[in-house]
Amino acid sequence: QVQLVESGGGLVQAGGSLRLSCAASGRTFTRDDMGWFRQAPGKERQSVATTTWTGGSTYLAYVADSVKGRFTIYRDNAKNTVYLQINSLKPEDTAVYYCAARSDKGQKYNYWGQGTQVTVSS
Repeated sequence: QVQLVESGGGLVQAGGSLRLSCAASGRTFTRDDMGWFRQAPGKERQSVATTTWTGGSTYLAYVADSVKGRFTIYRDNAKNTVYLQINSLKPEDTAVYYCAARSDKGQKYNYWGQGTQVTVSS
């Protein structure tokens, strides 16, 4: 059974940092796209960062313009885990953060975690 389990969320003051983790189980995700998404109350879910296998041991990272320079995505395949490092947190970063994976780049993300809450106080 494939599972994605996020952790690392919490309440933090503006300007602080968090590292979110997404531990995958059930199979290896070495060649999968993996991404982080977030959904704030009353807003649509948005992609914030993705990591895509491009062959061999090479991955391409994409970070949304709105968070570029503050968010970093990286993965540790030995641990089957993808991380999202968030620095200089802002109140507008408050949201539920979800991890997702897909094996087919042409399809929607088909594996999702349960989400982890990030709340940033001003």
